[in-house]
Amino acid sequence: MPLGTLMEPHKDTSSADAVLALLGERSIVLVGLMGCGKSSVGRRLASRLGLGFVDADEEIERVAAKSIVEIFADHGEAYFRDGERRVIARLLSSGPQVLATGGGAFINPDTRAKIRERGVSIWLRAELHVLMRRVSKRDTRPLLKSGDPEATMRDLMDKRYPIYAEADITVESRDVPHDVIVNEIIAALKAKLATVPVA
Repeated sequence: MPLGTLMEPHKDTSSADAVLALLGERSIVLVGLMGCGKSSVGRRLASRLGLGFVDADEEIERVAAKSIVEIFADHGEAYFRDGERRVIARLLSSGPQVLATGGGAFINPDTRAKIRERGVSIWLRAELHVLMRRVSKRDTRPLLKSGDPEATMRDLMDKRYPIYAEADITVESRDVPHDVIVNEIIAALKAKLATVPVA
């Protein structure tokens, strides 16, 4: 057996099938701060489960025909958040999928309520040093454009982590292969969904 095969994380297809059966019409909604891996993990999770994947930020940009940086610059954060709320509500009415939300989406009480109604939320929690290393690779984060990015991130963690903690499931995002995180999410979903009636 090739060494690479030995080192690949085990993919439990029976657990994936069980999650799909228990999920019903609900979506799996990934929440957390920028840099926690919602899009990269979400794509792999969707592939494993045979579900569609949607990145809410990409959908907002598609609808607005502008980048998120441009929306913030032209209209401000309040305008963006209102559009984000409406787009996520629409996406959640589209049947089961894996949905990666922007970092601020879950902070909106209306969006949290809609996610509780139509989805199962998973917080990808990450430590500050992990987030900063990841976000430093991209220059598309409007909330980190000015001042001290690390201080801004600490402030966001202080304000948002207590709200993210309301998610149905918390999985630690860390520097391991994405498939390890996906396996942990599937196991947590299987356990959680077994105790929650199908919507």
